[in-house]
Amino acid sequence: MTPPAKRGTPPRTVEADGATVKQALAKALQLLGARRDQVVVKILSEEERGLFGMKGTSPAKVRVTLKPPA
Repeated sequence: MTPPAKRGTPPRTVEADGATVKQALAKALQLLGARRDQVVVKILSEEERGLFGMKGTSPAKVRVTLKPPA
């Protein structure tokens, strides 16, 4: 579990969901204000499609953590 962030500091880890893993990742990157090469991504769940491939049955979910500064 990630310790709570200090007040006034941006979060270092976020979880986001979306219709696809790609959309969930894009949302998380926007929340962090980071680029893909600045983070570590863990896919918590992939989207599940409904009957006949319909979208939206279960969204994809990712956890994105900023890499420590070099």
